Amino acid sequence: MNQPQMRRREWMLHCSACALALGVAGVTTAPVAAQGRTEAKTAGARRILVLGDSLSAEYGLARGSGWVALMDERLKAQKLGAEVINASISGDTTSGGRSRLPALLQQHRPTHLIIELGGNDALRGLPLKMTRENLKAMVQAGKDAGAKVMLVGMQIPPNMGAAYGRDFEGSFKTVAQEEKVPLQPFLLAGVADRPDAADWFQGDRIHPLAKAHPLMLDNVWKVLRPML
Repeated sequence: MNQPQMRRREWMLHCSACALALGVAGVTTAPVAAQGRTEAKTAGARRILVLGDSLSAEYGLARGSGWVALMDERLKAQKLGAEVINASISGDTTSGGRSRLPALLQQHRPTHLIIELGGNDALRGLPLKMTRENLKAMVQAGKDAGAKVMLVGMQIPPNMGAAYGRDFEGSFKTVAQEEKVPLQPFLLAGVADRPDAADWFQGDRIHPLAKAHPLMLDNVWKVLRPML
């Protein structure tokens, strides 16, 4: 096992101890729905809908410092002309996202859909078959609504079983391949596996500090930018 893998393992072991008490697994903040601008939907305009959990909902952060808000700023700086709608909710699962998505698609009519869900499913020990089915249903719903869809993957603590961890990580790849959509494999790459990873997380050691979110955006941006 190389050093990045060891550091990632240490972070994930701590996550498993805290997740049921904090944010990722079950703490729900007020819904972060439709944080983007609400101007009229003009024909041809890019609208990026982000459907995620606490890692995308600015849990524990000042408003405007999370990776989704930073993405909005980058789009403007690069004059890419896109509206960003952050419909992420802390503690959300793929089942929750699947149930919320139809109304969001109808309301916002996005041209692009970023799905960042699944971590809470695993931390609650939900069946992987259900997670895959939910991810696939969300991808299909996005495509049926005319949106370009990308998946954002996550990894889980090793104490839940090596096989389960591999299958969980592989679920995102499987759905992405079956549905032929782009995949960002691990949102926290470069954060959870860095030498000083402990210094990049909030006190719960689960949710990244604001300084980590530009790196998380870079991870997403590598996949999203070609889609634009």
